[in-house]
Amino acid sequence: MSKTTSRGQQTTDRKITAQSSAVRSQSSGSYFQAISAVVWKDLRAEFRSWELISAMLVFSLLVILIFNFALELDVKTRQSVTAGVLWATFAFAGTLGLNRSMAIEKDRGCLDGLLLAPVDRSAIYFGKFISNLAFMLIVEAIVLPVYSLLYNTNLFQPGLLFVILLGSIGYTAIGTLLAAMSVQTRTRDILLPILLFPVAFAVLLAAVKASGGFLENSTFAEVLFPINLLITYDVIFIAASFMLFDNIVEE
Repeated sequence: MSKTTSRGQQTTDRKITAQSSAVRSQSSGSYFQAISAVVWKDLRAEFRSWELISAMLVFSLLVILIFNFALELDVKTRQSVTAGVLWATFAFAGTLGLNRSMAIEKDRGCLDGLLLAPVDRSAIYFGKFISNLAFMLIVEAIVLPVYSLLYNTNLFQPGLLFVILLGSIGYTAIGTLLAAMSVQTRTRDILLPILLFPVAFAVLLAAVKASGGFLENSTFAEVLFPINLLITYDVIFIAASFMLFDNIVEE
């Protein structure tokens, strides 16, 4: 009798374990579906109007052209300021894109619809983060060859491209969170840069140092520390945004 009871209990435990695994897999699947739905919505809307990418691209090209004609320097000096000019361009264009990305959602009433959707709020954050990162990378992919042509500098180095990716991830991660905070205010166009630049300063500084190291053909040991800083900041900002996004959009 006890053996039969034990076998029955084991069978019940197996069924409960199987059901729990099925629920977890189903919930994780719906979570990633929610993220992909937000990303797909943003990409489709942007590729129909090109409102966001075109504004970021025009702004970036204007900044590069201004620096090109303002810095009448020799080749060696130009190479020394390349990292700073690049990241100043990416930072300003990225801020413009982050601001407009959330402002469009707010003006069209889509943000309230997203928040009312029966999904985890963090899925909305990751969807917006991935779409904003995609827009920023598209602009950077166009800016890099233009900059290389104007400044006669080879920017297509694997190490430099890796640093640009890491810096863009960190900047977009914290920028998406702060854009969701500032979009609720009347002064959102002014408030986002005020909030974002002090917080993202560490990411930008590490990105400039690492980019300058690759452009100056420094050894990997010399650029390892800023790269490690970038990876650390990316992890911290993504984790902090994941935990704080729900509270911020509730306010």
